[in-house]
Amino acid sequence: MVGLPLTEKRRQIFAIAERVASSHGVEVFDVQLRREAIGWVLRVVLDRQDSGADGDSISVDDCQKVSHDLNAVLDVEDALDHAYTLEVSSPGLDRPLRTPGEYQRFVGRLAQIVVSEAINGQTFLKGRIREVTDEAVLLEGESRPHRVPFAIISRAKLEVEF
Repeated sequence: MVGLPLTEKRRQIFAIAERVASSHGVEVFDVQLRREAIGWVLRVVLDRQDSGADGDSISVDDCQKVSHDLNAVLDVEDALDHAYTLEVSSPGLDRPLRTPGEYQRFVGRLAQIVVSEAINGQTFLKGRIREVTDEAVLLEGESRPHRVPFAIISRAKLEVEF
């Protein structure tokens, strides 16, 4: 990948990471390649399809196995032409929500959604995900439900519940 633009490198690394992750029964949620104070950092975030159920999330053991194998494959395929630090993790308890399928997986869970156009005078919404269609998510807030079109969602994440 010598000399390729960063976005192309990211795509190629994503494909390699997806190949390694799938051999361990997990999938790649995100890949980030950034230059930081310590040098280049490659962050690979793993997920498990249908991980909405308790006990079916990414474990430390999953991260360790994928990290070990991915590091070896990246070295063999000479994927990066410079030194880097590899970090492999899960999306976390407050994971971002990006697609209708991800919202569907977490129906019943508490979420925070920021919208680009106010809904009932609000741009920050918090509530339980109750229903998901191709166009919108129904969020049941404390005072009232909100039908939030995906087209106006700026960012969203699950809320940690104790």
